[in-house]
Amino acid sequence: MSRKYKFHNKEGLYFVSFATVYWIDVFVRPMYCDILVESLTYCRANLGLELYCWCIMPSHVHLIFRARENNPDVLLGRFKEHTSKQILRAIKENNQESRREWMLWMFERAGLKSSNVKGNQFWQHNNKPIELWSAEVIEQKADYVHDNPVVSGFVNEAWHWKYSSAIDYSGGKGLIEVDFL
Repeated sequence: MSRKYKFHNKEGLYFVSFATVYWIDVFVRPMYCDILVESLTYCRANLGLELYCWCIMPSHVHLIFRARENNPDVLLGRFKEHTSKQILRAIKENNQESRREWMLWMFERAGLKSSNVKGNQFWQHNNKPIELWSAEVIEQKADYVHDNPVVSGFVNEAWHWKYSSAIDYSGGKGLIEVDFL
């Protein structure tokens, strides 16, 4: 994680966004999105992740979360480390991936440019955590997370985006159990 962005209040509710290196559109394939979904589900069940809102976009992820054990930096770091290894392995093993060689080259290139990475780099280092301190800010960030696929032109209604908690807030059942705001 960048030294510039910190989780100052370890007990706080946070909005974070993090992207693949070079904003590579990895999450256009369900198999890669499913790795993130499985990992978020695991973190909820085993690592104390309180997940309030989430959205997977083609090149980045948005979360509103709290760490039950007051370790948001460690929790997010473990999530990013695990998912980067799993997704890189899935890309390497996916003979149907038309962009495989190019993506692996880009991840290797990013790793070579980073002094604190050995091998490939999948995620950008910064998370840009924003502590959500009021009902107004929480609502604004939740709307931002859920409306991202609409603003990007992928769907007309937020709850139509499969890889988002918007459906949960619309009375449906999403892919990951959420803790409601």
